[in-house]
Amino acid sequence: MTTFLAGGTGTPKLLAGADAVFPPAETTVIGNTGDDVVLGGHLVCPDIDTVLFLDAEMLERDRWWGIAGDTDETHRELERLATKAGLDGRPGYLPERLQTEGRPLANWRRFSAVAEFMLIGDRDRALHLTRTSLLDEGRTLTEVTDILAAAYDVERTLLPMSDDPVASLVHVDGGPGRQPFQHFQEWWVGHRAEPPVDRVEFRGAEAAEPTDGVLTALTEPVVVGPSNPITSIGPMVAMEEFERALHETPVVAVSPFVGDELYSGPAATLMAAMGYEASTAGVAEAYPFADAFVLDTEDDTELDRPVIHTDTSLDEDHDAERVALAVKDALEVVA
Repeated sequence: MTTFLAGGTGTPKLLAGADAVFPPAETTVIGNTGDDVVLGGHLVCPDIDTVLFLDAEMLERDRWWGIAGDTDETHRELERLATKAGLDGRPGYLPERLQTEGRPLANWRRFSAVAEFMLIGDRDRALHLTRTSLLDEGRTLTEVTDILAAAYDVERTLLPMSDDPVASLVHVDGGPGRQPFQHFQEWWVGHRAEPPVDRVEFRGAEAAEPTDGVLTALTEPVVVGPSNPITSIGPMVAMEEFERALHETPVVAVSPFVGDELYSGPAATLMAAMGYEASTAGVAEAYPFADAFVLDTEDDTELDRPVIHTDTSLDEDHDAERVALAVKDALEVVA
């Protein structure tokens, strides 16, 4: 068995063409839940759902989000109603007292659905309604994820990083009357990565614990895909027991950089805010638990750990298979 740590689009793009190298039945994916938000009362788990839809062969792969061919009637009607009613202030947090009222929630990930700032398709919304209702019936997020994976005929084992809530909060200059932080989804999706970032906080991580299933999965060789080291992998390793487990098992990481050039996303901005160089060298510093790295052939970064080079672009499925083969070679070096 092999365990992948997944967040954003980097690791799903690696998994997309890797079945011949890492068969789904022999693979576990631990999904980041620090990006989760409660939107209009419904829990949205973006990083879990991307892998779920990928393995169900339903993923919208132009944007690596949501269900291919999904309609958005509900989303557009929410926008129309807000415009007609003169409502603004998007994204809109619910009041502070509601951030932790009822079902256990991490502070500041609970938003109003008025003029919904994230595009949620109609079939996608049905998933979030089902997930939230199952949670309200008393099931854990792990149990609910397993139920949903079975409903989508997913063969791979998919685990949330914890059943406890964690919120990735981007600390910014909020301005008059605003919070001094934004949830990562608000900052990245709602405000298009504005304003500048001071630091990132993983609120709730100090009390959160990985489940027994996650800890068992972390006894197997681990692959950290080319995801954002801060907001995709950071919430996981912010849990002390999770990071400790990574130091005790073989770990191979794929850099999302080629030297100091990032393939995509906000990783460079967030790494700089957390005191890391925005480069492969910075990723290595952020991952002291990694035993080996897969780097691009054009990346001449010198590391103090074994390195396997290949073309790390992931534009097509055959690219993913090539990178997966390099990952397998790296695992054989450190296993």
